[in-house]
Amino acid sequence: MTGYGPSSDRRLADAYAVEDEVLQYARSQSELATVRPVSPASGAALAVLAAAVGARSVVEIGTGAGVSGICLLRGMRPDGILTTVDIQPGLQRQARELFSDAGFAPSRARCIPGAALEVLPRLADGQYDLVFCDGDPAESPEYLAESLRLLRPGGMVCFEGTVSALDEVATRDLVRTVREHEALLSALLPVGDGLLCAVRR
Repeated sequence: MTGYGPSSDRRLADAYAVEDEVLQYARSQSELATVRPVSPASGAALAVLAAAVGARSVVEIGTGAGVSGICLLRGMRPDGILTTVDIQPGLQRQARELFSDAGFAPSRARCIPGAALEVLPRLADGQYDLVFCDGDPAESPEYLAESLRLLRPGGMVCFEGTVSALDEVATRDLVRTVREHEALLSALLPVGDGLLCAVRR
């Protein structure tokens, strides 16, 4: 059988994830802002993972134009709150408008402008169901440490872009640390640029 392989698998996964006009518009806004959003398949995976853990409280590092935030909110419980952090307030304003266009009440998203490593320490211990990290890969070790503090037992941390960046030392170290961590049960999902996911035992 021919025509199958990593590239075709990714295309198939992206084609399977049908996106509505709101997500398509959010993607176009990401391109205008030169921000790379998660792939359709990664977005679909995030929604499923948020639903699987029954997420009520989620932290997102890297709001962007709101693509991943919409996906997370769609997987979360109806009373769930997304806390999303980004250093660009303008993008967050744009994302908030798109959250509204997607049908989410303003109270469903808490947008905090600022550097992730300055914001995360202010969040409460053990109160979150999922942490999605799509920030500076060089800061991944700190994101992981903060995630372990923020997550409840059974909560999940996800890192975006781990397969495409495996040639970078910081990413290889992150993948190894997560895989070998005694408190984590992990998997590396080959969707989009790679989604490293781990459940806190």
